[in-house]
Amino acid sequence: MKLVKIAAACALLIAGGIQAADERGTAAEAKVMLDKAVAAVKADEKKALDQFTADAKAKGGDFFKKDLYVFCGGEDGNFSAHPSLVGKSMKDLMDKATPPFAVGAEFYKAAAKGGEVTYQWPLPGATAPQKKVAIVAQAGKQVCAVGYYP
Repeated sequence: MKLVKIAAACALLIAGGIQAADERGTAAEAKVMLDKAVAAVKADEKKALDQFTADAKAKGGDFFKKDLYVFCGGEDGNFSAHPSLVGKSMKDLMDKATPPFAVGAEFYKAAAKGGEVTYQWPLPGATAPQKKVAIVAQAGKQVCAVGYYP
């Protein structure tokens, strides 16, 4: 009986949009995707940014796997690639911690040296913030990142 209750609870979580751990991308997968994204931006910036956004919106393609997707911000501080925030300020983005952390500004700082930024963000389909890590790199004039949940 206990096993049935656990299975039912798991089914509710999955049906409610909460991702299982095996559906999440890893740090290694995020790094591979980011390296591929940087190369794409260097080859053709506009085409790459359009592709990152299209793949993330469609939840498929080369630049969307599991819960990993590429997002970028331009020199103006605004998102240039993202499933829903293109044109909005990336530099002013705050995480979901209490108190909020200025994660967007940290993306720009980390890009200069190629690093990581740890912040609080909900899992896809959830509302409670979780630890998330974005691997960040400078790609031409773009600051690009791929975030994963450790």
